[in-house]
Amino acid sequence: MKISFLLVVFIFFSVSGFAQVQDTTTVDQQNETSLPKPQLDKSRIYYGGYVTMNFSKNYSVIGAQPLVAYKLTPKLSVGTQVSYEYVSYGGDAEDQNGSNYGASIFSRYRVTPRLYTHTEFELMSYKFYFPEDRKLVPMFYVGGGYSQPISPNVWLNAQVLFDVLNHKNSPYEDWEPYFSLGIGVGF
Repeated sequence: MKISFLLVVFIFFSVSGFAQVQDTTTVDQQNETSLPKPQLDKSRIYYGGYVTMNFSKNYSVIGAQPLVAYKLTPKLSVGTQVSYEYVSYGGDAEDQNGSNYGASIFSRYRVTPRLYTHTEFELMSYKFYFPEDRKLVPMFYVGGGYSQPISPNVWLNAQVLFDVLNHKNSPYEDWEPYFSLGIGVGF
């Protein structure tokens, strides 16, 4: 009898002790759902791009370079852009047509509201004709630009960049400047 009484008391305290334990899984799940989830601040995103047009007697290039970037701070932004060029060679030999394409990542730092510095790493796939081949060419641009507001949220950008890698297949000579004009929205 004494053993059965002790067994009943033990079971009673075990059950009441178990009832005192809080179910932490539901509390943790509630805390996880109540925490704010990080969201992308869409007001910090800007879009833009450049159009390439180069025409001469035996050589023509038409291209586009759309970009999207994110302002990390009011002065510093990072982004990416894709590039496409249609190239046509003519002249004494048979006409040659082809496409060059690639992608890049870049950063811009606003020195003043209108002046900025620019660094960019780009990989372009170029079609070569003599001999006919396609090669991936890395370029690292350093330079800067000027932004002229057209409207409160639209800018005309002019920049000059230099390819400091000077890869043997780069289309740029050593320290040859690369000039570009483009439009930015939200920059």
